[in-house]
Amino acid sequence: MTTVLSLTDASYVRNQRPILDSVSWQVDDSERWVVLGPNGAGKSTILKLATATDFPTSGSVDVLEERLGKVDVFELRTRIGFVSSATARRIPPHEKVRDVVLTAAYAVEGRWNEQYDAIDVRQADRVLAEWDLLELAEQNFGTLSDGEQKRVMIARSVMTDPEVLLLDEPSANLDLGARERLLQMLSGFASSPFSPAMVMVTHHVEEIPPGFTHVLLVRDGKLLAAGPIEQTLTSANLEATFGLPFDLTHANGRYAAVAKPSDT
Repeated sequence: MTTVLSLTDASYVRNQRPILDSVSWQVDDSERWVVLGPNGAGKSTILKLATATDFPTSGSVDVLEERLGKVDVFELRTRIGFVSSATARRIPPHEKVRDVVLTAAYAVEGRWNEQYDAIDVRQADRVLAEWDLLELAEQNFGTLSDGEQKRVMIARSVMTDPEVLLLDEPSANLDLGARERLLQMLSGFASSPFSPAMVMVTHHVEEIPPGFTHVLLVRDGKLLAAGPIEQTLTSANLEATFGLPFDLTHANGRYAAVAKPSDT
């Protein structure tokens, strides 16, 4: 196995406020991780480090076996797939869906004067078909539903065959049907041995797709637990992470958590 992401005693401080506190964590190329924690826990900061868009205040971060601070991050970022709502908001609403995916080859958001080969177009159409989007290829991005836009952004992120795929709350703000369709597709993608390592940030255990293998739990910038999901995602660890006792259930490959009734 190859280690695609490694944080070693990584701390991150901004405006004299600690965001991450001596976090050590490793992701191998065959693993699919979900990162859970409350708002302000440090999840987004972990993704900033993993996408090589920021640097730790102390400690070290290695992405795809390259040490941040000692590598050309612009070249490194071309090997990383990243999906977030912030990226989607930068896509011009009039952009054709095929071009949203195609422009990932140049890491630009909005087609201009780039030249694409026929092989690029075939790759874009193949990826669109994999995410059930090919029939939308000529539609404007801004006319799509939230669920369709999320899938387009994932298709864009895998267009260049990244070595690691990072997803920041991919099912946030979706209705039940759109969420379940997206999670089914993510589950299928995660289960393929040909897919890259994956790290997905979410707030809800209900949004963990079957096929994800590991979980990282963080609170107040500290790593509380990390490991195989079957052993690590427990009621006790959820209580330590979110500050409430939970009834945690697992059925048909999916998790659900409900706060236990108060005794008062």
